[in-house]
Amino acid sequence: MTDKKIDPILLEFPEEFETERLRIRATRPGDGAELNAAIRESQQELAPFMPFARVLPEPEETEQLVRRRRLHFLERTDLMMLMTDRFTDQILGASGLHRINWDVRRFEIGYWVRTSHAGRGLVTEAVHGLTDYAIRYLDANRIEIRCDDRNLKSAAVAKRAGFTLEGVLRNWLREEDGTLVNEMIFAKIRGVDF
Repeated sequence: MTDKKIDPILLEFPEEFETERLRIRATRPGDGAELNAAIRESQQELAPFMPFARVLPEPEETEQLVRRRRLHFLERTDLMMLMTDRFTDQILGASGLHRINWDVRRFEIGYWVRTSHAGRGLVTEAVHGLTDYAIRYLDANRIEIRCDDRNLKSAAVAKRAGFTLEGVLRNWLREEDGTLVNEMIFAKIRGVDF
C-alpha cells in the first residue's frame, strides 16, 4: 500500500483476469452488438433497477457506449468490464469498478448478468474476482457495493461475497415516476475485511 499521490493515468494494471468460469475484461471495440443482445434479453429483470435498460438502446448506441467506456478505462476514470464465459468468450453481463476516488483508493463494484445465466453464482464469482483485483492491482482501501433496497438479488450477492451492510440512504433518489427510493451501501475495508 502506498500513500504517495500518483496520477492514475500512469498506473499499469491488467485489462482482464480470470476466475473459475469467467474472463472479466475491459470493453473493446466490437463488443456493442453482443452486449446489446444481452441487455435486450435481460430487459425485464434490469429495467426496475438499471436506468440504461428502461429504453432499449440500438446496437450502434451500445457500440458507442463500449467505445466510450474503453476510453474511460484508459483514462482510469471508470473501469467498466464485461463478464464473459472463460471458455467461449460469450458476453454474460457487465461489471467493473465505478465511482472511483483515487486519493482514497475507493471503488464501487457494479454488476448485472444476462437472464439466461442468472442463478448460477456467476455474479458472486465476479464480485470475488473484482474484489481481489481491486486489492491486488489497485491498492484498494475501500470497496463498495450499492443497490436499491428493493433489489433483493443484488443485496444477496453483496452478502454472499462477504460485504458488510453499513447503512441505508433513505430517500436517496427519485425515480422517473416520482417514487423516492432507498440505497443500501455494503463495503469491505482494508484492515478489517482484507
